[in-house]
Amino acid sequence: MDKISWDLTLSTERLILRPQKPNDYEAWYAGFSGRLPSQYQYDEGLVDLEGCDLDWFAALCQRHQQQAIMDRAYIFAIFLRETGQHLGYVDLSTIRREENQWANLGYGIHNQYHRQGFAKEAVYAALIAGFEELSYHRIEAAINLDNTPSIALAESVGMQKECIRCGFFYENKQWVDHLIYVAFPLDFGLAEKPPMV
Repeated sequence: MDKISWDLTLSTERLILRPQKPNDYEAWYAGFSGRLPSQYQYDEGLVDLEGCDLDWFAALCQRHQQQAIMDRAYIFAIFLRETGQHLGYVDLSTIRREENQWANLGYGIHNQYHRQGFAKEAVYAALIAGFEELSYHRIEAAINLDNTPSIALAESVGMQKECIRCGFFYENKQWVDHLIYVAFPLDFGLAEKPPMV
């Protein structure tokens, strides 16, 4: 019996977005180990890679596959088309299907690649795929009120500010308010799809 797998690949002018595979380990490791110290409050900066060997990475790839097969989360690694460099990730996590078809958008670009438009290019491609390939009706992003770069990114890809959710995330030992930015298929000239059954 063939093993079920998720292998949706997206292409943009400069990028390839797809699920990570164990043979991406060297590119993944180079991306994370090449990070600079944190550049601003919401930049994770340097990360501890101790214990992140090939076996650990293969298990991570398998967990990502399981999340997608179960329709919980679709995690795309972002690669530079010309060189194969690992730039970061973008993900779509299902909040609720049925009559909502509702997902959350997340992303992260290694900070040595900031300010080159990669996040905008990757997030836009993921939104389109979320509507066309994954049949979401509503995709939202929850953003800290003072995270100016992420707010600018959401607006640059056509997401609209909807509201502030009070006490929405528990961060740094306190409940924090978040801005909610939202996108719908019609915002991108795409047809509405009926809910998946």
